[in-house]
Amino acid sequence: MRAPGVDASALAAIGGTPLVRLRTLLPPGSGDVLVKLEGGNPTGSYKDRMARAIVEGARERGDLSPGQRVVEYSGGSTGSSLAFVCAVLGHPLSIVSSDAFAQEKLDTMRALGADLTVVASDGGAITPDLFRRMREAVDRIVAARGSWWVDQFENRDALLGYAEMGREIIAQTDAAGLRIDAFCAGVGTAGMLAGVASALRALPHRVRVVALEPTESPLLTRGTTGPHHVEGIATGRIPPLLGDAHDEARAIDEAEARVLARRLAREEGIFAGTSAALNVAAALQLAAELGPGSTTVTVATDTGLKYLAGGLFRD
Repeated sequence: MRAPGVDASALAAIGGTPLVRLRTLLPPGSGDVLVKLEGGNPTGSYKDRMARAIVEGARERGDLSPGQRVVEYSGGSTGSSLAFVCAVLGHPLSIVSSDAFAQEKLDTMRALGADLTVVASDGGAITPDLFRRMREAVDRIVAARGSWWVDQFENRDALLGYAEMGREIIAQTDAAGLRIDAFCAGVGTAGMLAGVASALRALPHRVRVVALEPTESPLLTRGTTGPHHVEGIATGRIPPLLGDAHDEARAIDEAEARVLARRLAREEGIFAGTSAALNVAAALQLAAELGPGSTTVTVATDTGLKYLAGGLFRD
């Protein structure tokens, strides 16, 4: 989708990712499932869209001065994307993360120049308390180093980056002569779900938007939280960016998503992590409910290369 020629910087490589149809995993009598392959972004993650929108927005408003340090807490994908954008734009970066997240993500942040603080988890579990302690570490860095805090859970510039993803999906389905009936995605900061939903609302028909979470931490569906291992979603709080972006919420079993991640790789050639597989599991449910002739869209949020050391793809 990108124009030919020479780009001014690596930031121009963000976006323009493929939208592909599942071929083998659909049960009989289902509608189509289309998957946006965000692993094609420079850091292998959809978060590149958010990081560019947030940093460029802050620079344009004067909230972030040239050369000023940026700080955020992250499970890894946001941190990697921020490290990439800050490397291009010349900002030092401090990231607070944890050993609960993939080692590949921590290594990527360091490789791109981030100063990394690692907060110990409780046995590798992702819990609300872990995020609280990570946030406290961010506050200490901001106070000590005069940094600009990204605040990804509140920063509405993220919606602009993800709205562009929504417009890409509309253009791609229009080109194929398809009508989008449903869109589903996991909720972390909710920026992607809300941003894409804002673009889909421009369509002349109503698109069903479904917010997803693991059954192990069903805050949106049951009002309770719990430890889980699906990186990037279910942080133990209802994110402010979610607002009224969704029509319904669904919980998907983490174990089911892990099995599906392996099937996606081996049967569809879609190489992605557990959160992406959770998205596809929900999309398969929706496609079965909506039936033949329908189109459900979801997102493979990253690349499976980030999860090779953790055993996701080992039987």
